[in-house]
Amino acid sequence: MKTLAIALCLLTHEAVAQSVVPTRTIRPLTVITSESVSLTADSVPGTYTSLQDVIGFETRIVLYPGRPIFEGDIAPPAIVERNAIVPLIYSVGGLTIATDGRSLTRASAGESVRVLNLESRTPVRGKVQADGSVLVSR
Repeated sequence: MKTLAIALCLLTHEAVAQSVVPTRTIRPLTVITSESVSLTADSVPGTYTSLQDVIGFETRIVLYPGRPIFEGDIAPPAIVERNAIVPLIYSVGGLTIATDGRSLTRASAGESVRVLNLESRTPVRGKVQADGSVLVSR
């Protein structure tokens, strides 16, 4: 009898699933604020379900009002802009070489970016660090 009461209780409480949607049109490369998003009662697979998961992120594509935000639509904000001068660091073992480079693309922390070494005029690839420098690997 106790099991039946628990089952009936579970059936009367519906699970509420929500999706995050923009409240206005948001252009690419715009940082999402709390005023620009809200929750809708609809649940769409592959979309964000919490406002905290999208606020502070940057849009990769145009987001339209009322359409759910999918996981590939946003990314952490870029900290290296295209054509910006960035510290270029090569470190192996105990040897560290630092110079300046010009970023050929924009990227956020942890992403790979192409950079032109300004001393040698050679393009290299490295990973953007949290401080905006680019760590070059072999």
